[in-house]
Amino acid sequence: MSPGVEVTGLRVVRGGHEVLRDLTFSVVPGEVTGLLGPSGCGKTTLMRAIVGVQRIAGGQVTVFGERAGVAALRSRIGYVTQAPSVYDDLTVEENLRFFAAVLGVGLDRVDACVRVVDLQDERSKVAARLSGGQKSRASLAVALLGEPTLIVLDEPTVGLDPVLRRDLWQTFHRLADEGAAVFVSSHVMDEATRCDRLMLMREGRIIADDTPAGLLEKTGAADIEAAFLDLVAQAAP
Repeated sequence: MSPGVEVTGLRVVRGGHEVLRDLTFSVVPGEVTGLLGPSGCGKTTLMRAIVGVQRIAGGQVTVFGERAGVAALRSRIGYVTQAPSVYDDLTVEENLRFFAAVLGVGLDRVDACVRVVDLQDERSKVAARLSGGQKSRASLAVALLGEPTLIVLDEPTVGLDPVLRRDLWQTFHRLADEGAAVFVSSHVMDEATRCDRLMLMREGRIIADDTPAGLLEKTGAADIEAAFLDLVAQAAP
């Protein structure tokens, strides 16, 4: 399958510190690709580079054959940051109608996106009164308005209870099954098994790239956290 994202030799330097170090990988449509690693390892910087809002020091990032950040890609990428991307003083529906107008998409997309994230019962509720999980789903709905073919999710399940986390991951897989490339980051190791493919990151480097089952088989570890620690040890100078 043709990649949705191709990253080659990517380097990012900030404040004299090399944040991303010579990263090369691809992300394909139809899969949920997970990026797991501890806080501060460079996950958010990498996602910003993919959506085209991060200055890079070297290498190349292309999305569907175009250089990351070009105007032609704006309608094809849905980006959900760690901070909620909805206005607290507007209802869920008002937020979606506003962003639909900005994107130039029909109001039928508002109804469709509310259904995808299962917020029908909250559509008239002001965003400030939503729970953390509901606000995360509202932000995801905004990102889906333009029917993106690449969905980039930066730690979307942080602070959510297990049921809400499960529901969001089911949504991610449903979007991938419909043909989107889904790239989601997390520092919660037990979410690794929910991914079709898993990249483990540490100190600005990708130290493993495989299916969860493949990583366990290669390391002989009982779980992904143990596999990660084993790979860290192997990568140590």
